[in-house]
Amino acid sequence: MPDPRNVLTPEALTMMDAIATSGSFAAAARQLGKVPSALTYNVRQLEDALDVLLFDRRSRQATLTAAGQELLDEGRRLLEQMDAVANRVKRVATGWETQLSIAVDDVVSRSTMLDLCAAFYSTVAPAPRTARPGPAGATALASTPPTRLRLRTEVLTGTWEALVTGQADLAIGVSTTRELPSGMAMKELGTISFVFAVAPHHPLASASAPLADAELIRHRAVAVGDSAHRMTPITVNLLPGQDVLTVSDMQAKIDALLRGIGSGFVPEPMVRAHVAAGRLVVKSVQRTRLSGPLGCAWRTAPAGTAASRKPQLGLALRWWLERLENAETRRALLERYGSHGAVGAG
Repeated sequence: MPDPRNVLTPEALTMMDAIATSGSFAAAARQLGKVPSALTYNVRQLEDALDVLLFDRRSRQATLTAAGQELLDEGRRLLEQMDAVANRVKRVATGWETQLSIAVDDVVSRSTMLDLCAAFYSTVAPAPRTARPGPAGATALASTPPTRLRLRTEVLTGTWEALVTGQADLAIGVSTTRELPSGMAMKELGTISFVFAVAPHHPLASASAPLADAELIRHRAVAVGDSAHRMTPITVNLLPGQDVLTVSDMQAKIDALLRGIGSGFVPEPMVRAHVAAGRLVVKSVQRTRLSGPLGCAWRTAPAGTAASRKPQLGLALRWWLERLENAETRRALLERYGSHGAVGAG
């Protein structure tokens, strides 16, 4: 029987991920540039080494067994940790992270985030000290930062989850009312106000204000689903028994409101233009008006550990944190939607 340590390789875990994602051995083989028989052989090696069945042979699709799903979940986690190790080693050598993953809450201005990305890429990074020396008299050339940026959009608890589970290095738009986990740091961005909005042709548009819960519950609400998978997702301002249309992001919610499909609370800056143009109507409600304090958070080494006595922040993360110190940048992240313009210099 093969030794599990010899077959549980990054290549094998990547193969499992490809099969599960594509849904078949043939599709995974094309994705990996192999023949299906090679994947079948490798899967059987894994099964022999672990003495389990990873795929249900009764199904025509690549259906994972419970053991196969566990291997897939743990394998993905191990691959992420391997990437993190490589990232840390690279950072030690050059100061720059190989990749910086940023989780951005759905209410944060996308245009401002992209402006910040453009500013980051225009930053001049000095050549690493380990660069091979050139001809006599030649100077090392500076370049753009070697760090690859990865932006991921999350909602509510999902933004925290991405940071806590190590899927993100920086989270922008997290609630500052949540208890800060150990090994995390946070700074405040500002407060974003929410308004209750409906389309002019929606029944609630002509209802007497302020609207009571007894009136609201008679009409469908539109909600953005929390993107958390492991942590407990939350719902905000939904009434028990109320009909709800759940969408994936705030823009989809606003589109639904414009069509009169339902009603709901939305960030005031995101609908300001629609309200000014008469496409949406803001109604007062009896329940407390939302006002969300938001911040950014990142991982640090716990105090008192050996790691905490060494510089932990890579140059890319430092760049972003320095930019987030700028008041104009923070304001743009929570106020500027759909328009283009420079962000603060930091």
